[in-house]
Amino acid sequence: MKITVFTSNQPRHISLIKSLASIADDVFAVQECNTVFPGQVEDFFKRSDVMKNYFSNVINAEKRVFGSPSFLPSNVQSLSLKSGDLNKIDIDILKPALQSDYYVVFGSSFIKGELIEFLVSERAINIHMGLSPYYRGSSCNFWALYDNKPDYVGATIHLLSKGLDSGSMLFHALPKAEEIEPFLLGMYAVKSAHNGLVSAIETGEISKMEGVDQNKSLEIRYTRNKDFTDEVASNYLEKQLTAQDVFQSLKNRDLNVLLNPYIL
Repeated sequence: MKITVFTSNQPRHISLIKSLASIADDVFAVQECNTVFPGQVEDFFKRSDVMKNYFSNVINAEKRVFGSPSFLPSNVQSLSLKSGDLNKIDIDILKPALQSDYYVVFGSSFIKGELIEFLVSERAINIHMGLSPYYRGSSCNFWALYDNKPDYVGATIHLLSKGLDSGSMLFHALPKAEEIEPFLLGMYAVKSAHNGLVSAIETGEISKMEGVDQNKSLEIRYTRNKDFTDEVASNYLEKQLTAQDVFQSLKNRDLNVLLNPYIL
């Protein structure tokens, strides 16, 4: 089995590549790279004292769940690009990676042009970190926590589409209900998404799942990267929920509003 994944270079992205490599003969990983020190180095997110403080929590939680940046297994062929360059390169460069059995997208830039046409036709799967159609756009699980809704922290496994996070949904993935601080909760949501998707690919179940259209009228928030400001991050850190707050919310979440929930 061959799998191609369009992703990034943080430990959580590397972990997905490794998980896919554990069930596939060959993996092609197209990695769009950003700094592994967000908040400290100006990149996708701005550099400031507030962002440094916020992302120190993110980095620590990510390290606890996914470890540090690391090399890839021997059955992975990787192509590293600067984030945003994917739509600028000649698609012929990607030819070796466009003959796979499964295509997965997680944390790449917004894919356009001939490549998105191909991936949609091949039933590519996207991991959206956020529960669609309720939270869409950028940093969705952050915004769910900002809204005091830990019960809306999770991931949506859906078919890739030309629109942002708008493809037909296959299932939702959720962290289990436990006393856990918010930054770790977000990383456990990522882990649940990885495990749920890898398991569905390994068993072949993913190919049998029928997509369900998203009901846009249920949307709570649609956010963009520019919405995540120093002021917002500072307010979040000041009013951060406790582990007990998180547990109470997760314990009472309504699974009936989710699609085929996978909980880890």
